[in-house]
Amino acid sequence: MDDTTSDDVTGISLGRLGSFLGFRLRRVQNQLSRDFSAKTRDWGMRAGMFSALEIIASNPGVSQAVLSEEVGLDKSAVVPLVDDLERRGWVTRTRSTTDRRRNHLDITDAGKIELDRLFEHLSVTEKAGLAMLDDEERAIVSRALDKVYHAYVRPGSR
Repeated sequence: MDDTTSDDVTGISLGRLGSFLGFRLRRVQNQLSRDFSAKTRDWGMRAGMFSALEIIASNPGVSQAVLSEEVGLDKSAVVPLVDDLERRGWVTRTRSTTDRRRNHLDITDAGKIELDRLFEHLSVTEKAGLAMLDDEERAIVSRALDKVYHAYVRPGSR
């Protein structure tokens, strides 16, 4: 491992941290998160809400258990999150007819409108970072991040 890794822009030594994927990913994520949070402050959204709303929109009828796994939140944290989405009128929750312990989630028309607005802000947030990469680099980064994610979440899958 290279103990002398430096940030190419600031010239600041990252020390051993520069060799660790988690540190580098978190550094980028912190910047994106701060910017997105500032743009969406008026929504008063809790952590994971935006991701949860898109997972629900893309997977009609998804269960809360699957949602919990996909957004990386504990099942106990997903319940109040879904309560909040439901209270806002963005999501509906219906009890499964085959398993009474399971709820199915669906996005409402109002939720779709808010999700579209949120994605507009996300696009602006990510624009600067994406502008640093060409199409091939963006594809490589996306594939690489998926591989890393699946190494932890679904070991052995590609």
